[in-house]
Amino acid sequence: MVIGINDAERIVPVDISIFHADWVKESVASNGYKSRLYVCPPGFTPLRGDVVNMPCTRSSGNESDVMMQRLLTEDPSESFVIEEVLFLSALRLARILAGIRKKPQTIYMVGFDFTPDKGYSKSIERDYAPNSPEERALAISPQEFYFVNSLYLLRDSELILKHVGSRKFSALSTGELNDQFLPKNPINEEHELGPRVVVTAELTTNHFGQRHRLERMIRAARAAGADYVKVQKRNVETFYSQEQLDGKYKSPFGSTFRDYRNALELDEEDFCYIDKLCSQLGIGWFASVLDEPSYHFIQQFSPDLIKIPSTISEHNDYLSYVARHYTGSVVLSTGMTDIAYEKYILETFTECNKLYLMQCNSAYPTPKHHCTVGVIRHYRDLSYRYPYLVPAYSSHDTGWFASTMAVAAGAQMVEKHVKLGNTEWAHYDSVALDLTKEDFREYVEKIREAEIVLGVEDKKTNSSEHHKYSKRSR
Repeated sequence: MVIGINDAERIVPVDISIFHADWVKESVASNGYKSRLYVCPPGFTPLRGDVVNMPCTRSSGNESDVMMQRLLTEDPSESFVIEEVLFLSALRLARILAGIRKKPQTIYMVGFDFTPDKGYSKSIERDYAPNSPEERALAISPQEFYFVNSLYLLRDSELILKHVGSRKFSALSTGELNDQFLPKNPINEEHELGPRVVVTAELTTNHFGQRHRLERMIRAARAAGADYVKVQKRNVETFYSQEQLDGKYKSPFGSTFRDYRNALELDEEDFCYIDKLCSQLGIGWFASVLDEPSYHFIQQFSPDLIKIPSTISEHNDYLSYVARHYTGSVVLSTGMTDIAYEKYILETFTECNKLYLMQCNSAYPTPKHHCTVGVIRHYRDLSYRYPYLVPAYSSHDTGWFASTMAVAAGAQMVEKHVKLGNTEWAHYDSVALDLTKEDFREYVEKIREAEIVLGVEDKKTNSSEHHKYSKRSR
């Protein structure tokens, strides 16, 4: 859960924004309202996101003890107010969330430099001291006192506070924070273990067409160590029948299946946003392209990869069109197909740079006895005859075990569904790993561990080996 104060959503996607100053309203409006929930005084109506109106209290220096007492109240939700020192309200809200989740919460305090020459001082300047740097410094210095006091008072609470910075009380530096949440992860890195297995976080439509969810998912996938994120693109009006589109479907977006599917679909602006964000974060992206209009649409981004999902394995006219016109790399899933489809694919996709042929079972979840990762050994054998073919695995099973077995069988790309929590109205994705938890990070770590255990095929004596009867040891 990401809690921001004032207009922090301009810098990083947040779930909850807390503010009390009028200037914040204009700032977040110009940024497009990225928070899911705003906690603020009455008089603010965003175009997107929910609002909880709470009273704001202006405290003088003589009432600092009262503010700290409110932070430590036994029931943090009782008589909740928006404090003048906003991060105290954020901490109190974090205590409420910890109570709901019934487990300790680690809070990273990012951006609290407590120095007038940092970006944080802009809100101080607008709220308290518009005229004088000295006034701004005097306005900021008490904030540091409140923070240090909070570290002390909350040391045995349900919150674990970690200041990010270079102060004496900082738990870690910004570099250490980046190393923890954004590990160095170059795409297709070659190392002593051989070609790196490419890990793709399959977002499907679990972003629900919402920009803030999309951004959270991409950032979380990158932080967990994924090499690529994948989304989907289809022309809703032509991909589905009119009967399907007119059918009833209950969702927050309307009452028909058309309303639902159109809401989930990403538009050109969304794809431009994905392209820019992934470039900034150092993660690749590609899309499942389900029809010819979508194929032409996606070409404007000059993709290195496109995906042909199992869903359209019978759309031969479209598949042949892609095979004739696209010379980049194709990722192709083989769910609901047999050896005849494999023969068709190898005869048809002859012009692509690489063909990532994915063993896949289209049951959600796939039973263990139907994962048949042994097929990947067959794809590996085929790659000796077809050098552009790359064995791969699309995981619709639960957890990480089958994927590590796939790596051992020769898969050089693995794909796993991810989601951002569950909703009551969306199709439940039982095989997707929740990005709000550690599940996908663990999945990536297991893939990397499998690579290490697999090693290389050259048989040699390793430096760890020794034998007390070896002649070399005498």
